[in-house]
Parts: sequence; C-alpha cells; structure tokens
Amino acid sequence: MIATKLPINRWHRCNRTARVNYLSRQNGSLIMRALVTITLLSTVINAHALPLERLKLPAGLKIEVVAEVPNARQMALTAKGTLIVGSRGAGTVHALQDRDSDGFYEKKQLLADNLNMPSGLTVMDGDLYIAAVSQILKIQDIEQNLSQPVTELIYDQLPEETHHGWKYLTHRNGRLYFNIGAPCNICLREDKRFATIAALEPASGKLQLIANGVRNSVGLAWHPSDGSLWFTENGGDHLGDDRPDDELNRMTTVGQHYGYPHIHGDGLKDKQYRRDEISGYQAPEALLGAHVAPLGLTFYQGTQIPEADKETLFIALHGSWNRSSKVGYQILKVQTRSGKVTQQQVFVDGWLTGQRHWGRPADVITAPDGSLLISDDYAGVIYRVSKR
Repeated sequence: MIATKLPINRWHRCNRTARVNYLSRQNGSLIMRALVTITLLSTVINAHALPLERLKLPAGLKIEVVAEVPNARQMALTAKGTLIVGSRGAGTVHALQDRDSDGFYEKKQLLADNLNMPSGLTVMDGDLYIAAVSQILKIQDIEQNLSQPVTELIYDQLPEETHHGWKYLTHRNGRLYFNIGAPCNICLREDKRFATIAALEPASGKLQLIANGVRNSVGLAWHPSDGSLWFTENGGDHLGDDRPDDELNRMTTVGQHYGYPHIHGDGLKDKQYRRDEISGYQAPEALLGAHVAPLGLTFYQGTQIPEADKETLFIALHGSWNRSSKVGYQILKVQTRSGKVTQQQVFVDGWLTGQRHWGRPADVITAPDGSLLISDDYAGVIYRVSKR
C-alpha cells in the first residue's frame, strides 16, 4: 500500500503566509489579499498528491508522506520522539509532533527562522543545537521550550562563505561534529578550516579539525559497534559525466586526509593540485557513482526493515544537478561488516522519471518505532517507510 495524507504541489512548497504576502504585494489591496487567502486555502485542499505510486521499494514495505516542511533537510529526534527538521534555503527550523501515535505528524511548530542555511541540527543532553553557515546556536531543554524557544548563540567563529557552507551536525561524548565545506568547486585555500570535518566543545569554544581533504560532506554517522565516523562526500564538478565518484568515507584516526583537492574519488589526480603522496591519505570505503550527491546517512537501529541490522547504512542520494543525464534521486542501502562495505543496493527509487525529478531525498533517520524517515527538500515533505 502506498498512501499520503498531505497533498502538495509546486506552489504549495512555499509556506502559506509567504504565498499570501507575495501575491498581495503585487496589488496592495486588502480586498485582493483576502481573495488571495481564500484562493490559496482552496489550492491547498485541491492540490494534487505527490506521485508516490512511482516509488519502488522492497516487498512488504510502504511509503507515506507524514509531514510537510519547507525545504526539509537534516532531521533529529528528541528523547520523547519530537522530530526536529532544519532547512537550507528556507532558513527555518521546525518541530513536529505525532499527537495520536499514528505515524503522521499533525502538529508543526516553528522554532527559529531568518537563519543562514540552518540545515544542520542535533539533540545532545536534551538541548537542540543548530548549525548555520558561520554559527552554532542552541535551544536549551528543547522539549520544555517548544512553545517559547529561545535561541542562544554559542559559537560564531566559522567561515561565512555560503558555497558549501551549510552544515550537517552530529554529536558524541559532549562534542559537536560538523563539516566545513570547500568555498569553491576545486581550490586550495590558506584557511585550513575549509574542506574539513570539525569537532567543537560547546562549553569552552575549542574547535578541532579532525579530518582534512573533505570537499563537501553533508552526512555524518557514528558506527554503533566500533565508534568510527562514517561520512558522505560530494566529488568535484566539471570533470566529466562519470568522474569523479562521490564517496562513502570512514574515519578511524584524527587527522586522516581524504584527498581533496589533490585526489578525487579513488585515485583521480587533479591536474592543477596533483600530488602523488598525501600524509595520512585514506581511500574511500565505497564509491557511490559520479554526481549522485550523497547527503544524509544513518546506521539503522530498528527491526521493521527486512535484511537490515545496526551495521546497515541508509544514504540519501540527492541527485545530480549538472550531469548531461541525471542520476541519483534514490535511497541507497549499504551493508557493512567489520568496518568494510560488503554490499550496495538501491532501497527506494522513483523520484526521477526520465530526465524529470519530482523529489530529492536529503536525509534519512530511524524513527522510534523502527520505520525510516526520509526528508525531501525539493517536495518539502517527510516520508515514512514502514511495514505494510
């Protein structure tokens, strides 16, 4: 069974207030504003549903739209099951609650807005941390402050460049971990913070660069058994349709180097920044394909998904933007054993039909009941994959 509770079309990706304000500014009439509001409400009610019937997934599973969030990117869950969703272009952070435990999020609360690409977030010790381009912010005791959130700035010494400046945020042992992307397609900057993964101690403000040569990672996940850090990496553009591969990487030692800008993918040496030897170079654990744009990933922690265990990775492939023939737009299932990738296979497919896409997966996490939640920043929704 494939179903959706929340109809949506392209016009409905913007929030209702933004649509009303935009159209009303075109005429300045209060009467017209009221008519526009009525029209928009009608549009919401009569909007065409997303074509979920096009999505292909393993037998025995279903996919549903369970929430609508503009430009939904990274997701995080509180201990009580509140779903927090950050955006990139919309500049907002929302909290979603499933009040009747039916798997659908009926209540949506705006926690923060007017932020610079606040796509990264994590919940640590009950506090919500938000990563914008140059800032890390906090909402203390998020479950107790959903209705009246107060955003506190805890760190503002990050680069301000927006090119690959959006963050993916996770935590471990009291520290926050996030990417600092290269401010370009392929370049080498004097500022050593670029093209790295960093760790921040919120209390002291101490920043440590723990991985180098990472062009643009938009997904970090801790292995549940050995504690290694796995992360996706988007390869360089304009080097060809089929190179370089986007990567799945693994960090076991602080200071490892992942090649950029000297080496792309698995051994493709850059013409301008070519280097034969790199101290601490770490080859990818898996090549995911050129321009598939891997973003969020998670080690599965439930029991609803057949043939998936705690060493199974699910990766959101956002999809290519400048390849002559589009690729990606999928959820990938990657099996690992003893720190090595043993199998890759497509788990959900169908957001791309020919050369047209109607959705772009951005992140994936395990819900408390063992289902999978998938964010889609293009359609502006959250999907849920569960047993039929």
